[in-house]
Amino acid sequence: MAVRQLFAAAERCVWGSSLLRRSLSSSSSVLQQAANSQGEAGLSEGAFRVTMIPGDGVGPELMHSVKEVFKAADVPVEFDEHHLSEVQNMASPEKLEQVLSSMQANKVAIKGKIHTPMEYKGELASYEMRLRRKLDLFANVVHVNSLPGYKTRHNNLDLVIIREQTEGEYSSLEHESVSGVIECLKIITRVKSNRIAKFAFDYATKKGRSKVTAVHKANIMKLGDGLFLQCCKEVAELYPKIQYETIIIDNCCMQLVQNPYQFDVLVMPNLYGNIIDNLAAGLVGGAGVVPGESYSAEYAVFETGARHPFAQAVGRNIANPTAMLLTATNMLRHLNLEYHSTLISDAVKKVIKQGKVRTRDMGGYSTTTDFVKAVIDNLQARYAQ
Repeated sequence: MAVRQLFAAAERCVWGSSLLRRSLSSSSSVLQQAANSQGEAGLSEGAFRVTMIPGDGVGPELMHSVKEVFKAADVPVEFDEHHLSEVQNMASPEKLEQVLSSMQANKVAIKGKIHTPMEYKGELASYEMRLRRKLDLFANVVHVNSLPGYKTRHNNLDLVIIREQTEGEYSSLEHESVSGVIECLKIITRVKSNRIAKFAFDYATKKGRSKVTAVHKANIMKLGDGLFLQCCKEVAELYPKIQYETIIIDNCCMQLVQNPYQFDVLVMPNLYGNIIDNLAAGLVGGAGVVPGESYSAEYAVFETGARHPFAQAVGRNIANPTAMLLTATNMLRHLNLEYHSTLISDAVKKVIKQGKVRTRDMGGYSTTTDFVKAVIDNLQARYAQ
């Protein structure tokens, strides 16, 4: 334990000093601010404390996989676990406050999908949406990257989807104006459109990417999406080295299927982002292989890129843990635990590249347990070298 603490402290020192030398603009400093807060508030006896929200469906099983791999890799992270579920009668304002209190202390979380029932029970806003709003998790980032050794229709893909996820069609503002007529309001504001546009361009600058594409439907929603598009254009003018393009959402879907290589970073309002996240995940293998993350100025929440509870797989030991494990490695990188992040990420990708252990969604017959064991075996082999 003492050796692990010493290693973690040294690692934080090296990578922390590197981060301090970076000069980031206001919105790109979101990641840095959250990491600094975690370093101050989340560290306990040499280990980072992270809020864990297993969610619904196979979420708890995937979180168990993360714990097993972290244990094998001797990762200096302790989980503060909270269960929040609308379908398992584990959701209430009190439980939400407990999660928020944990997040306020830890600044970083890893979570599964909190399933949102379709039935209306007096509240329009789901607990998933309430959590995002309370934490102001305005930027959802999904890096769609082909996995070496796993062939799909399009290989060697590398694109990023950035989604504004605190307003738009998810504003939970619906009412019946007259009998049989429902009005559902889509909210687009200049402040939040500017914020997500700047986040996208800052991300592209920081990651060395060359193009940002704004996705919209301004030909139909001339005022709402028109405002979003105008904000993106204004922000783009501040980044002359980044190429800026626009594309209508329906054409974007077709182009992603036909020729996804033309895209680099895509930025869009809420609902479009949800659709494109899932479509793009399907291009590289599906919901089981794509990681994701969400940021506010203060918090970072790591979750899979395509959010599905996969309820039909509960208890069957068939869920693919790849997306959640890669999500966890992104979380470790955010915590400046670069060594552990790379160690686990390499082990996961090596299992996939070898092709001997694959879950059903990847064309194999292996179980969740088989996959996790193969990852741990690779970790142990690395330690033995």
